Amino acid sequence: MKKFNLHNEIVVVQRKKLIDVVNQDKNFAISIKGEIYKEPYPADEIYIFQGKIESKPDDFKKVLGSGYKIVEDKERLLIKASNAWNDIIRYNIKNADYDDTTADGIGDFSDKKLEDIGWQATEFNISYRELANYLEENCGGILLCIEIEEPYQFSGLGFIKERQCAYDKLFNYCREKIADKLKNDSDFEIEHLTDDEQEAAEFFGLL
Repeated sequence: MKKFNLHNEIVVVQRKKLIDVVNQDKNFAISIKGEIYKEPYPADEIYIFQGKIESKPDDFKKVLGSGYKIVEDKERLLIKASNAWNDIIRYNIKNADYDDTTADGIGDFSDKKLEDIGWQATEFNISYRELANYLEENCGGILLCIEIEEPYQFSGLGFIKERQCAYDKLFNYCREKIADKLKNDSDFEIEHLTDDEQEAAEFFGLL
């Protein structure tokens, strides 16, 4: 997955297109690719802005609100949106495959097949964060995040594009991890598995 760190990334929008949509006095959205959309917004895009400009400021650099820094570069507008992170979460969370924006970490996957894998894997102490790390390293998609190195801070939403890849690779990853635990971890001896652990092992075809 490609990491789109709003702390570093700049979204480039064509100046005329943004002025035109602002002047129409209707709701619009700006994607991380710099595309501008009118309602209904495509569900497969990721957005840095959604809404309507209620009152137009004298300084066009402030048109999107205080969470956005805009630099004008001839016919382009260069937008830094990191300070609007809380709003950006709200725009995108319903379409995210997982949410890692709170101190609680990832609690589930929104996709049912991924969630079935994740739920069963937790019986063998495989965390959702471990599974997300694997997806981020091995499958296509976008990790939309705020990541700061010093002092380290992270908050992110995951969007998986290669869904079948995610199903297959994540299942096999968990299967191999659990097979190893069944063979080598004294906490998971086959004859002493709980009912839930046995069900999970059967889910991964190991019993």
